[in-house]
Amino acid sequence: MNQTISASSGDFTGLITTSIVLLLVATAVALITRRLKIPYVVGLVLAGLAITKESLPEAVGLNPDVVLNLFLPILIFEAAINTDISRLRTTIKPIALLAGPGVLLAAAITATFLKFSLSLAWITACAVGVILTITDTVSVIVAFRSVTVPARLATIVEGESLFNDGIALVLLSVIASIHLEGSFQFGQTLQEIAIAFGGGSLLGLGLGYLCVGLFQQIDDDLSNILLTVAVSLGTFQIGQSLGVSSAIAVVLAGLVIGNLGFRQTSASIKVTLLNFWEYAGFGVNTFIFLLVGIEVDPRILFATIPTALLAILAYQIGRIVSIYFLLSLLRFFDRPLPWRWQHVLILGNVKGSLSMALALSLPVTLPGRSQVITLIFSTVLVSLIVQGLSLPWLVKRLQLSQASPTQRYIENLQMKLLASKAAQRELKNLFEAGGLPKLIYEEIFANYQARIASSEDELREIYNQRIANQPDNVAERAYLDKLRRRLYVAEKVAINDAVRKGLLSEKVAQNYIKELNERLLSLQDD
Repeated sequence: MNQTISASSGDFTGLITTSIVLLLVATAVALITRRLKIPYVVGLVLAGLAITKESLPEAVGLNPDVVLNLFLPILIFEAAINTDISRLRTTIKPIALLAGPGVLLAAAITATFLKFSLSLAWITACAVGVILTITDTVSVIVAFRSVTVPARLATIVEGESLFNDGIALVLLSVIASIHLEGSFQFGQTLQEIAIAFGGGSLLGLGLGYLCVGLFQQIDDDLSNILLTVAVSLGTFQIGQSLGVSSAIAVVLAGLVIGNLGFRQTSASIKVTLLNFWEYAGFGVNTFIFLLVGIEVDPRILFATIPTALLAILAYQIGRIVSIYFLLSLLRFFDRPLPWRWQHVLILGNVKGSLSMALALSLPVTLPGRSQVITLIFSTVLVSLIVQGLSLPWLVKRLQLSQASPTQRYIENLQMKLLASKAAQRELKNLFEAGGLPKLIYEEIFANYQARIASSEDELREIYNQRIANQPDNVAERAYLDKLRRRLYVAEKVAINDAVRKGLLSEKVAQNYIKELNERLLSLQDD
């Protein structure tokens, strides 16, 4: 008995030590990737490849149960509560096309390609096809941070990922049940899919609105954090028990809580909740991508690179056909997406840790299971490194946001403001240190102040212009709306911060924030 307790204690201590080592590695990776200007997630994967399991105090790996039941709900919920339903509503048609028929078409093409090129069994090829339709949105969003992209495109990418995961999980569970039962019945399969989506939607909406009601009764930030954690993880587990789509349930619960529940709380509690979930998502992604690298033996990776490249070719062909074909139909019932945006949706088809976790969860009796796991692991690693490193450069080359004359003029004014205020700060430091006579300080400071006042007056004049008084230039009007949106959001952040510090009452702040929200909704979608 004592020996068992001692062994368990030793394992736990080793696990804690390993976690500390991985956190230190992640910190070093963050510093190095920032200096080298490469994506953080790619740096984590490369660092993981350099670490062997034997070199760690306690062996760790990518456990599919932990990824699916703990990490996945956290990532989905964090993304959902930060998704603005008003923006999602304006892009729901392209998102529905890509996350619904798009997944089916891309998976079918990928499965067919792999079936004949790698001689896989049909059931195995279908499973791999579905797994390789899942996109790692983290890498795409990181690329977006390095270059300005239209907000509508970013919303489509994030929205597609939200529903893409849930649909892929449902399809994979259907494929697994067909394999285990040894037969395919079209009616029964349709019934399973309908129950999964319908049940998941009802579960998510029900628990989401229940949480909204509880938010009205709880006025404590720590209790609200516990409530959201319980809802996110609990929704996923209940969905698993009921046999409905857990991912769809978590998505809808997160959307309801983020867009309705947070309105029932004070501004300070909302800030606390968003900060907590941002940290949770960042921490989960850090461990996942490190573990992805640790899980793969570099020797096996190099040996399977040709097969991995073939798999990448397969799923990219599926993605190309689904994007260009389905989005060509969009012009009949919605605004068409520019070709450059469609190129980004294809180039951003990077694979991630969820694909690896789903590979490990495949039925043991699936034909060629070990071969498939090795194939998917290698494909994910090659995709993360090659596509992840090239994506920011490719997005920049596409020049998604063309600067209009108005935009360039505003940026010049902003540049003058930044430079003048920086010079004033330096002047103040010199004066306070005794290195500058007061007369010279006041004269130079006044010159810079005049430049600042002139720039601010011009910016204010541009900002106050009405759309009706401007030229019929869509790009310029979109940019001005984007500027207004940024200013309104800055006002909201400042007000919420003042409420959190006790400088403003919540009643006064909520009325003004409501007015700001109405202004935001009236702006043109960009």
